[in-house]
Amino acid sequence: MGSEREVGRYYEPWRIYNSRIVEVVSAMTDEELAIRPAPDGWPIWAIVAHTAGARVWWLCHVFGEPGADTAPFVGSDGTGWEDDLDHPRTATELVSALETSWAIVEDCMGRWTHELLFEEFEGQAGKDTQVHTRQGVLVRLLSHDSYHCGELSQTLGIHGLEQIDLWRP
Repeated sequence: MGSEREVGRYYEPWRIYNSRIVEVVSAMTDEELAIRPAPDGWPIWAIVAHTAGARVWWLCHVFGEPGADTAPFVGSDGTGWEDDLDHPRTATELVSALETSWAIVEDCMGRWTHELLFEEFEGQAGKDTQVHTRQGVLVRLLSHDSYHCGELSQTLGIHGLEQIDLWRP
């Protein structure tokens, strides 16, 4: 394998996960997107925006990958749509955020080699500067997507709405 550019093959199911989230979000009304998992929790639209924004933050702002200009939902300072709860986003906007952020993920996985996965970078994680590898961030982003997908599914299910089934055939 060595330097073959096959990194994306190892993360192939992630593409399906993104598609399933897009499928459910695209059919949601503004009222459904405004549902919160708890009174002090983010509305569904903000959770989706945050999920897409994290991809851009880590890949473009921490690793310097191209594509941030295609993602108007994340500012250069790391703020995202979810930071302005007074401006709810529509299903169309959220689908665009998921698709454009996914294009950045897919581009990285198509170019990154096995060797590049283990290069170290300094980047912010919360308030601390930490050392990260591309592999660690891909795993972090995949688990971040999954975490919020579960949060969304639980919230949708509680309200009698279609849940996001990541594992259906």
